[in-house]
Amino acid sequence: MSVTVPRNQVRAAAAGVAVTFGLNGVAVATWFARVPAARDALSLTPGALGLLLLSMSVGACLAMLTAGEVTHRLRPKRTVSLSAVTVALGLAVAGVGIGAYPSPVVTAIGIFVLGYGSGLCDVAMNVEAAEVERALGKTVMPRFHAMWSLGTVAAAGLASFAAWAVLPVTAHLAVVAVIVAGGTLVAARTYSLAAEAEQGSGSGVMAAWREPRTLLIGLLVLVLAFTEGTANDWVAVAFIDGYQVDPALGALVFGVFVTTMTFGRIFGTIALDRWGRVPAVVLSMLLAVSGVTLAVFAGSFGLAVAGVAVWGLGTALGFPVGMSAAADDPERAAARVSVVAVIGYTAFLAGPPLVGLLGNQWGVLRALMVVPLLLLPALVLVPSLRQVKR
Repeated sequence: MSVTVPRNQVRAAAAGVAVTFGLNGVAVATWFARVPAARDALSLTPGALGLLLLSMSVGACLAMLTAGEVTHRLRPKRTVSLSAVTVALGLAVAGVGIGAYPSPVVTAIGIFVLGYGSGLCDVAMNVEAAEVERALGKTVMPRFHAMWSLGTVAAAGLASFAAWAVLPVTAHLAVVAVIVAGGTLVAARTYSLAAEAEQGSGSGVMAAWREPRTLLIGLLVLVLAFTEGTANDWVAVAFIDGYQVDPALGALVFGVFVTTMTFGRIFGTIALDRWGRVPAVVLSMLLAVSGVTLAVFAGSFGLAVAGVAVWGLGTALGFPVGMSAAADDPERAAARVSVVAVIGYTAFLAGPPLVGLLGNQWGVLRALMVVPLLLLPALVLVPSLRQVKR
């Protein structure tokens, strides 16, 4: 049975989802921006810091395994509210472990909890975002993911100010925890589009793991997440080593990538609505292939930066469109988004060490070519994104 949702209700839910994406980005980026402070305060070696960082990824991946069932039972509204409290608790504990009571173990526990809360929120907010997209009758998912990117930019700016003002890390993370928790709890009150779960019905997560289409979407999202994550982790280092620029200029190159990716997510919806998912994502992946190749082999800094800009544009659509495709059927959206997220987020665990190992052999700049070598065969997976009607 089709139910018409009032437009003001849809607009309110869209605003709430946008705020949730933005604040989730703020929470995650706040931690990453203070990693150098954590390293110094805890006197960590590179190996020990790597293990500490891994605890957040482990928390996020564990969240993905349970998020489908939790979101099905609690629905996105209550799941996002629960995740807001969890994220805030994780940030606060990490702040204590860095400053008030310096301890690698306490810090690891904090960012594990942060990762779990962020991962739980990720699935729930994408499920509600898909419902907003469905109610509006047009593509908006990439714009929600652009809000996440804007949240990371805002967090980086706030962290820079906190470092300049010599604000203790404990206080900085506590303030951000309060802002993220309060803002997300208010935003979650607008969530109203995802239907209530039927009493006694299962989430369908186990069944989703046996669906060929869901698994194919997951594999595609894995490659696309690797494409984005490789730039996040390595593009600044690659330019510093490969083009002999200073760290400040390397950071600026990363800023170019984030900026064009955000631009692509805001305006790429036009291409999606005009051409459909498959042509738009194929084009975006080919742009990413071209951008990475130019960045690696340009031979001049200016052309290489142009390649990074094209790489950012090409990365913009894949991940959010994969989430939309997984949520085509609202009755099984939570289960399928959860499965796709689990597969996709594997890239953030395996990606950094893979590129690092290749960089040891051929240099970090040349190692970036692993991205197009994965993207080109992944083009055969794009048809799995086609819209599925109930």
